[in-house]
Amino acid sequence: MPNLRPINNELRRIAAAELNEVEERVAADLEALRDWLAKQPYLKARQDAQFLIGFLRGCKFSLEKAKSKLDHFYTIKTLMPELFGNRVVDDKNLAILQTGTYLRLPKPWGPGGPRIQITNYDRFDPKQFKLVDFFRYWTMTLEQAISEDDNSNISGYIEINDMAKVSFSFLAQVDLKLLKRVGVFLDKAQPSRLKGVYLINCPKEGMALMSLAKSLMPSKLQQRFYFFKNLEEFSKVIPLEYLPKEYGGSNGCISDILAEAEKQFLSYKEYFAEDSQYGVNEQLRPGQRVDADSIFGIEGSFRKLDID
Repeated sequence: MPNLRPINNELRRIAAAELNEVEERVAADLEALRDWLAKQPYLKARQDAQFLIGFLRGCKFSLEKAKSKLDHFYTIKTLMPELFGNRVVDDKNLAILQTGTYLRLPKPWGPGGPRIQITNYDRFDPKQFKLVDFFRYWTMTLEQAISEDDNSNISGYIEINDMAKVSFSFLAQVDLKLLKRVGVFLDKAQPSRLKGVYLINCPKEGMALMSLAKSLMPSKLQQRFYFFKNLEEFSKVIPLEYLPKEYGGSNGCISDILAEAEKQFLSYKEYFAEDSQYGVNEQLRPGQRVDADSIFGIEGSFRKLDID
């Protein structure tokens, strides 16, 4: 049997009913994926069981879809060095973590429910960090989740964005080309399924930005954006108990969440130090080589949102 972390009964039920996971067949499915990887001269991927099962679960145990998602995962990472290059557990990324801008909450939305992640842009200082720095850190947390978060891998995850105090200097950094590429990555490459983006407390400038960001997403993701005027309205969909104490909930307090997140992040120091050895070499890809246009489409010359 593969060396996999045991999952609770509710997640086991969901994996079987919704993801076509058959426990007796998991070892054979993993071996088939490894056999395929061994025959791809252009693709070097991690092959530990806990990592690979994230792709099988994210593709409902379709081997062909898992192959495609793994290919896109490493191809897009190779094509976007500005986001995926030089990802290390260093002082800069730890400083971004410690701002509390981004939190993965300890309690999911129900025992077998999706993981809840919340971003509060009031905590992001655009004078200290660039937006691309934040996104780079964010991709690292998504990759951690592949290996450690069963709720995220089986039931997906939701993103809550608190836009109450988003600054003009933050909005001025927004790179539309980057947002579009991130959307393609989430759709084609990220194994954990994004179930919804919930935007709360949006000022008109933030609403304009997020509406534009939504329009750049693949059509499947566009349908998963939801806008709420305030927490009261949002709580009719997701009870406040699932938010941190600072938001009136009981899902941990931010200082404790950050302390645990820092401990987990530090434990991935070796993992991300090895990151650069994985990827694709287009010179070795059989058939037609892949480039940015074939993955992201023709993107034009837009770059940043103009703020009046």
